[in-house]
Amino acid sequence: MSEITAPRPVSFASLVQQFFTEYLVTQRALSPRTIASYRDAMLLFLDFARKRLGKMPTALNLADIEPDLILAFLDHLEQERHNSVRSRNLRLTALRAFLKFAARRDVSSFYVIEQALGVPMKRFERPILGFLSREEMLAVLGQPGDTWTSQRDHLLLAMLYNTGARVSEIIGVKVGDVVMEESPCVHLRGKGRKQRTTPLWKNTIQEIRAWLVSNPTLRADAALLPNRDGHAMTRCNVTQRLNISVVRAAKVHSSLAKRSISPHTIRHNPECRVRFRSIVIIHDFQ
Repeated sequence: MSEITAPRPVSFASLVQQFFTEYLVTQRALSPRTIASYRDAMLLFLDFARKRLGKMPTALNLADIEPDLILAFLDHLEQERHNSVRSRNLRLTALRAFLKFAARRDVSSFYVIEQALGVPMKRFERPILGFLSREEMLAVLGQPGDTWTSQRDHLLLAMLYNTGARVSEIIGVKVGDVVMEESPCVHLRGKGRKQRTTPLWKNTIQEIRAWLVSNPTLRADAALLPNRDGHAMTRCNVTQRLNISVVRAAKVHSSLAKRSISPHTIRHNPECRVRFRSIVIIHDFQ
């Protein structure tokens, strides 16, 4: 009788490649942003493991990923890289996703992976997120200036205020996503690939029309709010432009100078929250 041999364990390098090229992309069909987040977490972990264990990533195996190594990596993120607890937990989520995937490919490593998965998420206090009063928000909005950048920034903040959308939703809006006939609205593509339609105020539509008239080269598939290169704005770009507006508005409302205001602060404005709840009800009944 022929001798039965146990199957060779899958190499660590092969598992990492399959995790990103097959599992995340083909099987899970995760968004590019999520995949990029997992990629960054894996790169940080492999670099840390190389320095701590003295092994190149190609020489690692699942047995090397012990709870002590993961905990040391998480401490490194908080203490040396000064990551928040939220970021620390996101990195751990990526590692846990990879380990769960590896457990289905390498049965012989079940025990090692089970121990590694025992590393818990870290709890933390969520700070109370404030909001802007109507007067403060209007001061931040200000009036559109004569320059191209000023007009774009004013429309950007007006749409954030009108829709209560996330930054990723606003910078992803294309010209063709705006409906200006009969029932003006904008189609947003949100977190988790969720799509929703948000009504637009009359003054917002008027500003969009004026913007498109002054920028006739913007086609239906182009970003409604582009940067100087014609590409969609980035999150950092939006935050930077908001900070400039807040500094200007602080000269009128001194209370703004002592506050930390982000695009997410606008999303939590009471008027935005009421508008968002009404939209959800509309979608439920339709």
